[in-house]
Amino acid sequence: MHFSPKPIAAAVLSALVFTPAVAQVAPSAAIVTLPAVSVSGILPDRLESVPGSFAVVDEMELQERQPFSVKEALNTVPGIHIVGEDSFGLGLNIGMRGLDPRRSSRTLLLEDGMPLFLAPYGDPSAHYSTPLDRVRRIEVVKGSGQVLYGPQTIGGMINFVTRPVPTDGVAGSVAATVGNNDFYGLHANVGVGGERGGIMLDALQKRGDGVRDNHDFEVQEYTLKGQLNLAEGHTLIGKLGYYRENSQISETALGAVEWQEDKFQAPTGKNDEFEHERTSLQLQHIFEISDRAKLSTQLYHVNSDRASFRQINDSGENGGRSALERCPGGVDNDDLSNADLCGGRWRPREFTYWGVEPRLDFSHKLFGVESDAVVGLRYHAEDITRKQFRGNTADFQSLSFAKANSLPRELIDIEVEAKSYYAQNTFYLGNWSLTPGLRVEDVEIRTNVKRADGDAHTNPEARLNNRFTEVLPGIGLAWNGFADTTVVAGVHKGFAPPRPDRDIDADGPDTAVVSKTKPEESTNWELGVRSAYFRGVALETTLFNTDFDQIVIQGEPGTFVNGGRSQQTGVELAGRIDFGKVYGTAHNIYLTGAYTNLFTAKFRKDDPDQGISSGNRLPYAPRHLASLSLGYQHPVGVDARIGVDYVSRQFSDGANTRVEDLSGTEGTIPSYTLLNAAVSYTPAGQRYTVFLSGHNLTNRAYLVSRVDGMVAGRERQIFGGVRYTF
Repeated sequence: MHFSPKPIAAAVLSALVFTPAVAQVAPSAAIVTLPAVSVSGILPDRLESVPGSFAVVDEMELQERQPFSVKEALNTVPGIHIVGEDSFGLGLNIGMRGLDPRRSSRTLLLEDGMPLFLAPYGDPSAHYSTPLDRVRRIEVVKGSGQVLYGPQTIGGMINFVTRPVPTDGVAGSVAATVGNNDFYGLHANVGVGGERGGIMLDALQKRGDGVRDNHDFEVQEYTLKGQLNLAEGHTLIGKLGYYRENSQISETALGAVEWQEDKFQAPTGKNDEFEHERTSLQLQHIFEISDRAKLSTQLYHVNSDRASFRQINDSGENGGRSALERCPGGVDNDDLSNADLCGGRWRPREFTYWGVEPRLDFSHKLFGVESDAVVGLRYHAEDITRKQFRGNTADFQSLSFAKANSLPRELIDIEVEAKSYYAQNTFYLGNWSLTPGLRVEDVEIRTNVKRADGDAHTNPEARLNNRFTEVLPGIGLAWNGFADTTVVAGVHKGFAPPRPDRDIDADGPDTAVVSKTKPEESTNWELGVRSAYFRGVALETTLFNTDFDQIVIQGEPGTFVNGGRSQQTGVELAGRIDFGKVYGTAHNIYLTGAYTNLFTAKFRKDDPDQGISSGNRLPYAPRHLASLSLGYQHPVGVDARIGVDYVSRQFSDGANTRVEDLSGTEGTIPSYTLLNAAVSYTPAGQRYTVFLSGHNLTNRAYLVSRVDGMVAGRERQIFGGVRYTF
């Protein structure tokens, strides 16, 4: 890993560009007015016409819940299942409507409309997500409106909307947080702006212990954001980010015997490492052509270097305990004092992607009907390099030593070129709105694999080109016949690109091509109602059905396999009652909840190779998900809440294995219920807030994953702090 000077240079350059623009703000220069346009949200202004289910977690709700991570922030959104493998959400596992949550690979994650994955097409893994400290609101879209975005359009998408640049003088905030498990966090945000534009700097540092022993982590992030009014109707927005994670939170899990001995142990935690360095650049130009037309052009570039060290690969292989591999003379597994004699496996990987996307939003009456239209295209390119080094001495615990003294056991280069075209039109017909849309994905994935052969690498052992074009139609209908009530119905074709690592077997010198995998395709239906008809009451219910042609599930640890045809059907419920509004009092007692019943999540085709029988339940697809909170808001500025989160039993494999094996990778995942609470105090007329929040207050030990063995969910976490806004 290395520290790149590019973010610093770019930050200085941005400051030089934006600072004069701000400094020139004066009565004589106040010619341009900041346009009142939304440049970061994916939901339209007219929410009543959105052709499908959606949810918005706004700033007020984030302040009420005081979430510790994205997991707690999204608990109130029905249909979302998050597997929490660590205490900070550093490796997000979000599944929607029964889809596999592993690394959120089937849920499109965005920040201000820009993709967040390591590589959106080539490796859609969420090893990074926008810290909640920078988030103003979270948008979740699950209906046919997904055709405007990609490449993942099966389960849903989540957009983290960050705080805007100040437009009237100096503004910002500072916050400090402390908690058990040696957790602390510091966050500062400061900006200045005027009629000509503005600039804002955000700095964040957090550290603490992970879920298990020896799982310490530290995160740093710096973000520079600026806005400049070039001329009347023209706005330029730029954002530059640098992120670094250094942690010992590896994917090594526990065998069944280890789990019974100590659920929070990590035998190799002192030596395992995960390092991640990420730089990002996002530029947006917004041209307000008229009050009925807007042309926005987005350019983005992201580079991620991530490297992980694992001392062992397979959990529980030594009678239910993890054998420390490649140790000279062996290791007494009851005494790990000489564990540092072992070598291990480094996996350094580099991901670079960039894209440009012009999009035209305009209103028209082309067909004699009032309409809003969106037309756009995107060019996106990726360059991925995956390496692997192995050694049997302690020297190999140093990545620099491994690179200097051995050839990569695995060396894979992946290039992706994707062209996307999309169009959508919303027709307004009285109380009705009809929204047909179409997206076309034209993708080429080129994979080159080399292998070690003596003192050098041979010519590529395998070269594979995977080219495909997908046409993805969708249509949604919304009816607003009652006040503050919308009935929606929609259907769209879902799509997820094939992962190149499923096309190859690159684990060792016998590297070979397996096959060209096809994209995952689905047909997604939904019918729902959202209503705020009664004062103080907001309710939503959605019935959904997803039919998969080629669903991908987890196979052996660290692998993905094709599970064939499947079906997911369920109902989502969400609501909130503010009794203060109902009875017209300043003292507000509120009740909020979300519930998902995934009553069907089954395979529809036999696959003897994977032990799958038609009718088996999909792995990591709990039938019941529920979150319920009761809160109280006092006029003096007190907000207190207590709540429970429930997840029902899950299967961990497509074979629906019920008997636990010694490795810990097979067996069910029992249901669990967690108790949470939060309280905050913001005195009337003051700018500071004091808060205290607790999660898993009963300190329940529970199982959340068997992907690489048995992994415990987060133990009791209590944290508090103070935030000052100016």
